[in-house]
Amino acid sequence: MIWTVERLGRKGDGVAVSGAQRALAALVLPGEVIEGEVQDGRIASPRIVTPSVDRVRPACPHYRTCGGCSLMHGSDAFVKEWKAGVVAEALRAQGLAAPIAGVHVSPPHSRRRAVLSGRRTKKGALLGFHARASDVIVDVADCPVLRPAIQAALPLLRRLVVAGASRSGELSLTVTETPAGLDVAVTGGKPMEPALFQTLAALADQGDLARFCWDGQAITRRPPALAMGRARVVPPPGAFLQATAEGEAALLAAVRGMVGNAGRVLDLFAGCGTFSLP
Repeated sequence: MIWTVERLGRKGDGVAVSGAQRALAALVLPGEVIEGEVQDGRIASPRIVTPSVDRVRPACPHYRTCGGCSLMHGSDAFVKEWKAGVVAEALRAQGLAAPIAGVHVSPPHSRRRAVLSGRRTKKGALLGFHARASDVIVDVADCPVLRPAIQAALPLLRRLVVAGASRSGELSLTVTETPAGLDVAVTGGKPMEPALFQTLAALADQGDLARFCWDGQAITRRPPALAMGRARVVPPPGAFLQATAEGEAALLAAVRGMVGNAGRVLDLFAGCGTFSLP
């Protein structure tokens, strides 16, 4: 069946049309002609018949199966314009006109925070991200998005999954790079018992983790403090953080430009203090 991609939704899936029918399709771009069968409202494996001029070769060997990234097949220029449009449209829906001052693109290997999924297997462990629209974990050996320190820790994280995951459960591992080392927070694991504690503590030592938290129980070797202006902040385990330091710096510069010399500033979404403390 032949489809034409009309536009992208806010999560990056294409809205494809064929006559009166509509369906969602991943890994496509607006204007492309694709071929594929629809099931439950999705075209699972679209074949590109006529590619967009904005289509590029993804930089990741896992991209077609991994759901961690959604638009690596689009050029930087296209993605910037699409992202700005998503923000502007969301605000327009609330009656707010908002000119976009600029869009920052972070470089490869710059993501300092990632939420990985892990599952124990007969031969070891799967560690990576869910496939698109699926609970299947795609095992990731190399990721062009993650910071080198997180990339280097993947073998250790697999050992943590083997040690602490039940055969039927799935772990969520939030990994953050800090100046003191990696901060790892795991949820969904086995209950913490003395033998498991000893194993996990030994692995945290071997990986030189700054802090390791297992379902709320923390082993802190060094406080994973982050610089926010002149302040040093130790965020709660698994706390939200801007994904890249480069992106955070761009956002902070924009906020400083808006605030100017104001004597008082009200931060209505303070989080850990990313903007209010500087």
